[in-house]
Amino acid sequence: MDLMVDKLFSDLLSESNKYSDTLPPIHLWHPELSGDIAIRIDREGRWFHESVEIKRASIVKLFSKLLKLEGSNYYLVTPSEKWKIQVDVAPLFVISASLEVRQGHQAIVFHTLTGETILLGRDNPLHMKNDLAEEETCPIILVRENLTALLSRATYYQLVEWSVSRPYKEGQTEQLIESLGFEFSLGFYSD
Repeated sequence: MDLMVDKLFSDLLSESNKYSDTLPPIHLWHPELSGDIAIRIDREGRWFHESVEIKRASIVKLFSKLLKLEGSNYYLVTPSEKWKIQVDVAPLFVISASLEVRQGHQAIVFHTLTGETILLGRDNPLHMKNDLAEEETCPIILVRENLTALLSRATYYQLVEWSVSRPYKEGQTEQLIESLGFEFSLGFYSD
């Protein structure tokens, strides 16, 4: 069934791969740590340098292509430099989603603040992450390598609208969203 679903959505899969083709080969770059730089990515995917928001979208997009996660630390890397930065929740931010239905199968397409298109599926799974600082659970999707994106509230609520409920345990129901033949949990609630 995976091949049939992949074939149905081959145009979307191709579109989501186009962005990956423009990424620099940071997986090949292993410079020594240059130090910490006063750059922070907040919860909504906004970039700040020394507490001042970086407003130029082209700069933010460029920096987002130079992100690397090692252990629990995020870095901006070039072939010769590696700068540690701060990330509040996730380095990327999903601002919208669309639903494509073809021959009874569906695909969820996400769009990030930095212009990436991500197809929810086997290679880009969604999970709910506990955010201890905010004392809540956050919807996170794997974007590339080990980099993730936080879904905006509006996007998450859109997924809930498209989701189905399924009994889980006595007194509990699970909300599930399907994309490219895979199911992803949006959380549980009590009946």
